[in-house]
Amino acid sequence: MAVTLKEVAARAGVSRSAVSRTFTNGASVSDKMRRKVEKAARELGYSPNALASSLTTGRTKLIGLVSNNFHNPIFLQVFDLFTRGLQERGLRPLLVNLTDEIDPEQSVRMLRQYSVDGVVVASSTLPPGFAKAFRDAGVPVVHSFGRYSSAPQVHVVGIDNVECGRMAARCLVERGYDHIAFLGGPADATSTQDRFSGFMSEMAAHPEIRTSHSFADAYSFDAGRKEMLRLLADAPAQAYFCGDDVLSIGALSAISDSGLSVPDDIGVIGLNDMEMAGWENIDLTTIHQPIRQIVTSSIELMVAMLDEPDRYPEARIFPCSVVERGTLRPVLVSS
Repeated sequence: MAVTLKEVAARAGVSRSAVSRTFTNGASVSDKMRRKVEKAARELGYSPNALASSLTTGRTKLIGLVSNNFHNPIFLQVFDLFTRGLQERGLRPLLVNLTDEIDPEQSVRMLRQYSVDGVVVASSTLPPGFAKAFRDAGVPVVHSFGRYSSAPQVHVVGIDNVECGRMAARCLVERGYDHIAFLGGPADATSTQDRFSGFMSEMAAHPEIRTSHSFADAYSFDAGRKEMLRLLADAPAQAYFCGDDVLSIGALSAISDSGLSVPDDIGVIGLNDMEMAGWENIDLTTIHQPIRQIVTSSIELMVAMLDEPDRYPEARIFPCSVVERGTLRPVLVSS
């Protein structure tokens, strides 16, 4: 049987309300009383009931962690960082799988039933309106990996995907390829749209280079492999910006199985710099997304919003950089 608050009070020789105040953040209790209660609690092995505490404080300390792409291995790292970071702040993550879900209303209803104190939408594909639905319902929300805006309607933490598209295009142009292509994720994903926009805007300055594009069904290994096999059956480009590491790894698999080599026959650059991108058998040249900083900043904003729910929305955007590995040929050196 679990040790009760009444038993701790009896062991410490104090009232039950004194024990309750000792384990309630911000409650008034003398240092002497706190030491006496904590000593009794340790001796009895007492742990305060978090659910009971929430009835007193009006705070559950539950934070909904919402995502819609559990097929992408990058989110294993994202969830690990989020869950540990929230727990270190005394908060409890409630993981919600929204795969194939695009209507926010059902998610809002479900998370309100759990009385969450806040919500983190961790997705680079959901539109800004999805996160805004939580704010409209009075739930503090942060959109991590969300679409950049100079005037966001909710807190957004992530990268400038348009600039990443430009960065990838410049990287390929510098290597002297004559035919460069964009192989994106789902065409309706905001991250795909922005990366494609940046890629094409940069390529517009190089009309001498042939440019093409296509889209995979999802940000997944199978989707990247399937789309690359389709492209290889026709007239493939010399190099591809795949828009995501897991798409890139699927594309590399298709290229290898078709008897071609990377980077000699086809070049590939991804985005994210997930752990497996650096594995020796993959060695993917990619664009590094500072995931740890994005998660840490998102948690900081969420904690601040719990104390200041009406905090004015801001966009925190982190710079990216190219990580040179082995899937692109060297940069051309001008004589």
